[in-house]
Amino acid sequence: MKISRRNFLAVAGAAAAAAALTACGGSSASSTSTASSAAASSAAEGGEKIVKVALTCDTGTIDDESFNQACWTAVSGYMGDNCQYYIPEADASDEDRETMIRQAVNDGADVIVCVGYLYGASLAWAADQYPDVKFIAVDVTQGDIGTDTIPANCYCITFKEEQAGYLAGYAITKDGKTKLGFLGGMAVPAVIRYGYGFVQGADAAAQELGQNVEINYFYGGQFYGDANITSRMEGWYSNGTQVVFACGGGIYTSAVEAALKNNGYVIGVDVDQNYIGANGVADGTYAYNPFITSAMKGLSEAVNTALSDIEAGDWSEIAASNGNFGLEDGDYIGLPTADDSWNFETFTKDEYETVKDKIKSGEITVDNNSDDATKPTVSEFTTVNYIQ
Repeated sequence: MKISRRNFLAVAGAAAAAAALTACGGSSASSTSTASSAAASSAAEGGEKIVKVALTCDTGTIDDESFNQACWTAVSGYMGDNCQYYIPEADASDEDRETMIRQAVNDGADVIVCVGYLYGASLAWAADQYPDVKFIAVDVTQGDIGTDTIPANCYCITFKEEQAGYLAGYAITKDGKTKLGFLGGMAVPAVIRYGYGFVQGADAAAQELGQNVEINYFYGGQFYGDANITSRMEGWYSNGTQVVFACGGGIYTSAVEAALKNNGYVIGVDVDQNYIGANGVADGTYAYNPFITSAMKGLSEAVNTALSDIEAGDWSEIAASNGNFGLEDGDYIGLPTADDSWNFETFTKDEYETVKDKIKSGEITVDNNSDDATKPTVSEFTTVNYIQ
């Protein structure tokens, strides 16, 4: 797939996603004329008309303000009423996920978007069981599926989260913060890459500044906040942590709750979460906006592009492949640069563009290790407290 075409479709995907965001509270979304017109146009040009899309979600909720919601925003924005989502239980097994996929097929889905690496084994079964169904697997690799090759009716989408994490860690350290925290949901590959990238970016900035930086690092073991995680975060903030990168679906709620009690701040993940803080201030829930920035990856854009490829007749170009999106491929990774979302005190957009371009060009290489046991190497300026 040509980069220029993907970048064009990414812009269209972002627009469609924004239009659908308010419809994310139910199992299907209201249609939009833009999405319907685009689909009709593609089909009219000889592509393949999609009948119905199912989204089988990662654990959590559909309105997690992050991973699930971003993918649902793309699906519902593109398909209008012709889509449905399915949420697994927190302890769902491979067989449970197979049952969800079977239900989606029985409900008429001819395209199924599976969200999260836990669908790997289920996809190996489903791709063989339903050869006429197209599967878009987000944050899933061939290794997760466990087959010799990616199935012919499956397209995997992954991201270079380590680049987004690096940008967030670099920016927040250059902005003067020296006591940092990383709160991951679970130690799964995407979350690990975010976290290890964050450590690498903070360390790079610490070396440039000649400034010591300390990072608390912890996985909560779930993708939602609760009283125990909030209590842990309150301990961090009360002991000097200034900002926490909350990476794991709805787990951000614990970081935000604790931050607001201690004049602390947070970094969002996956999407620009600044609006959560802005809305909280507007309705009186928050005394101030705790979101400084967000480490984003183009979930909505990549899913939208894949759906567009199907209806444009280009499925054969992406089927049985893994699109792994980073800065080299376009604006699939980054921090939000809109004025309302740029809440740094001293770090500038020019500085951001400089470090971003260095990653894009390869001048800066971010280690993409996702093995929890192999920690990133840091300089003498950085101390990381890995908490079990």
